Amino acid sequence: MLFKNRFLYYLSIIISVVSVLFIIAMIYKSFFIVKHQFIDIDGATYVNQVRTDDFTRRLANELTKECKGNHGCEVQSMLNFVTNIPYKVNKSVARSSQKVVEQNFGDCDDKSNLLISMLKVKGYEAYFVLVPKHIFVIVNLKDKIPHIKALYVNGKPYYILESTAKGSPIGFRLKYSFDDIKAIVDPFKNKKLVIEKLEYK
Repeated sequence: MLFKNRFLYYLSIIISVVSVLFIIAMIYKSFFIVKHQFIDIDGATYVNQVRTDDFTRRLANELTKECKGNHGCEVQSMLNFVTNIPYKVNKSVARSSQKVVEQNFGDCDDKSNLLISMLKVKGYEAYFVLVPKHIFVIVNLKDKIPHIKALYVNGKPYYILESTAKGSPIGFRLKYSFDDIKAIVDPFKNKKLVIEKLEYK
């Protein structure tokens, strides 16, 4: 009887310790998700689903393999792939790159997450631009594209990439005023850029 009671006593301690550790792990994981995926924009919360996983890396490498290091070619190839995915409103939070490709549809959130994820794994500096009811991507290229306007953020040029317009080129025309730009976000750091100066030229 004494042996059974002692066994149950130690078993209950082990179960209690495991339960506490599990709860701590879940709290930490939740904190990590919130820290890296949720960002406050004018009282609303934006949730990103950017990925630098093997799926995204393989896809980006496959799409750009014929470009031989030509940056314009690489970015346009990835943009073409994304714009060819049918547009359809996703009523839940944005989905990961793999989900968007496998399900073959997406809205501006989904498609922008896919595009910026591929740009990231290929080494491009790119950001989300959040405007009312829409999101698009901007990317910096080492070489300026002649006769194409860029959005200059603090003096540095970025070309607009519109993920929802089929066949759209690098340097899509800016359709919003600077006042419409609610935030420019680095989704991989989950931080808003400090904007001191904006130009479109």
